[in-house]
Amino acid sequence: MTDAQETAADTSLRTTGGAPPDDGGSVAEVPIPLLEPREGIPPVIADEASLAEVVAAFAAGTGPVAVDAERASGYRYGQRAYLVQLRREGAGSALIDPVACPDLSALGDAIADAEWVLHAATQDLPCLREIGMVPSRLFDTELAGRLAGFPRVGLGAMVENVLGYVLEKGHSAVDWSTRPLPDPWLRYAALDVELLVDLRDALEKELDRQDKLDWAHQEFDAIASAPPAPPRKDPWRRTSGMHKVRRRRQMAVVRELWTARDRIAQRRDVSPGKVLGDGAIVEAALSLPANVHALSALPGFGHRTGRRQLEQWQAAVDRAKELPDAELPQPGAPLAGPPPPRAWADKDPVAAARLSAARAAVSSLAETLNMPQENLITPDTVRRVCWEPPGDRSEAAVAEALRGYGARPWQIEQVTPLLAAALKQSA
Repeated sequence: MTDAQETAADTSLRTTGGAPPDDGGSVAEVPIPLLEPREGIPPVIADEASLAEVVAAFAAGTGPVAVDAERASGYRYGQRAYLVQLRREGAGSALIDPVACPDLSALGDAIADAEWVLHAATQDLPCLREIGMVPSRLFDTELAGRLAGFPRVGLGAMVENVLGYVLEKGHSAVDWSTRPLPDPWLRYAALDVELLVDLRDALEKELDRQDKLDWAHQEFDAIASAPPAPPRKDPWRRTSGMHKVRRRRQMAVVRELWTARDRIAQRRDVSPGKVLGDGAIVEAALSLPANVHALSALPGFGHRTGRRQLEQWQAAVDRAKELPDAELPQPGAPLAGPPPPRAWADKDPVAAARLSAARAAVSSLAETLNMPQENLITPDTVRRVCWEPPGDRSEAAVAEALRGYGARPWQIEQVTPLLAAALKQSA
């Protein structure tokens, strides 16, 4: 049994029925399937009166609030929430339909002072923010698992390894915009928050045992206080297979087709990939078809594509072909930081040596601390410090540079001596 499992075994879990025992017994050697929520599948909240009852219940509850959201990635346009799940001591579990109840700000306000427990919080926070739910403080069980050194940090793996229970994960990629939602899906959704607070309690003890709890709190605070991500510049450049597209005219075709596809997908509220695949966009860009007949012969524009659809795609290709050279996209997105590391040896061999020394030192420390390197310090931060190091390269100057790049105090404390030494070594 791992140290984390021992921690969980000593935790008095607040669960009954089909959940772990509350007698302080040890975690089962053979994981036990968790098949039903302890109070059964909650009714889906889809009207204002029922929502008001949930708001009152969760406001009166105590302790942390387990929060999760289900999206319809791959089916619908965007990343909106199609189901929100919550659980709190004294309130039980709730399943809320944010399509029928699109404004959950009253619920967000009711639990504003509580700690929100999420798994992989950065995935759910954007869609929760859209419906008025923004935490002031949180506990991320996935990130906690990373900091504690767990090799597998998915929710199912964490619940099994820490609490000794198996969650059924067969519905994670279904179309959550389906209405009505089938009972098996609702059962799965309710179980996702069933043990989240218990997992949080066990991980908190494990992080405390490893003297990493303050580090975790700094990370959680950074997530909770982070502003919404700005819109991505030139999102069409992320088309899968874009590396094959070399010429500016071809890039213009990708841009026109991507933009046309995005407009159609948004209007239909479907995933862009269901309108036209990335592979088809790249094939059209490489081939520059002269007409609809030539376009229809390309992969991705087969016999199922109607004449009208082919004409709209060909129109996009023709627009790109007719652009004056001055309006064609540039070969690469402008760099907002250092060049790719593979180019450092040619551009600046001294900087390449600094980066090599810094990476080796960070890797060694991450191994000692039993956590992924990217959680100890982001690779981008290391690159930036090594590409443009502070003038005097003292530990104070390195710490200030790290602070400017958004590193947390615990990260600065851990990596500053290593990076300062690496910078001086290769000066």
